[in-house]
Amino acid sequence: MTGLKSQRRLAAQILKVGQNRVWIDPERIDDVEVAITRDDIRKLIHESVIKRLPEKGVSRARARVLHEKRKKGRRRGSGSRSGTFYAKISKKEAWMSKIRALRKRLRALKTSRIITEDTYRKLYTMASSGRFSSIADMERYLKTHELWRKR
Repeated sequence: MTGLKSQRRLAAQILKVGQNRVWIDPERIDDVEVAITRDDIRKLIHESVIKRLPEKGVSRARARVLHEKRKKGRRRGSGSRSGTFYAKISKKEAWMSKIRALRKRLRALKTSRIITEDTYRKLYTMASSGRFSSIADMERYLKTHELWRKR
């Protein structure tokens, strides 16, 4: 291979690639060794004795596998987290998702006539003030205070 150093260099310049991306046909090495001018190299390129190798990319296979695992909920433990507690989901976003869930549940209870309008309004304001930590908490409150509509 050392005998082809200048030919490889010339081919790289002509093909506008790095020397590592120049492929020389191993069957026609004798012809390449004889070629010493740029014209000779161009002729060999035309004959496909010397070719440009494709660029090597970075494989996304591992990234895809990790992405699938994260979608399943894996790899999200305490060791994988960086930043403060509210760095991933801000307090505001957490509040928004909680209050929307509570209000949606309240609407469902009202439309299915499980609670009265008055109870709905009372619980709505309580939810807004941050009284309930979750839907389950709100329903526990309904049960203990017997606010379900009497059948």
